[in-house]
Amino acid sequence: MARIRHQFMLNEPLSARLDALAARPGASKSAILADAVEAWLNRRGSNELDDRFGQRLDRLTGALARIERNTHVLIETLALFVRYELAIHAPLAETDHAGRAIARERFAAFITQVSRQLASGRRTLGGDDDGDRL
Repeated sequence: MARIRHQFMLNEPLSARLDALAARPGASKSAILADAVEAWLNRRGSNELDDRFGQRLDRLTGALARIERNTHVLIETLALFVRYELAIHAPLAETDHAGRAIARERFAAFITQVSRQLASGRRTLGGDDDGDRL
């Protein structure tokens, strides 16, 4: 293949780096510059960061979208459950101290169970557990 001679100017630090690379056995300034120019021209149309991280960012974006969707489902489910529970259960009378004490105990047991589940990493739905331990 025919080669064409080019002349150009480099600043001193860059020229020194080129000299150091060309001093290695089997390397020449022409080959180093030809490789560098070819690599630069090949990626000129594309952004190097997009090439390196584009697929990863797309996967992360998809994962975040699924997490957001699942969070909205969980929030809506909890809101509907609370609304349902409040609609079917009558409020306790101010003088019903026994009923309020039982409610406090049940709430404390619920919070303890949630804490235990979160600490152990177990899942009530979709896990290996049967989920009836409340």
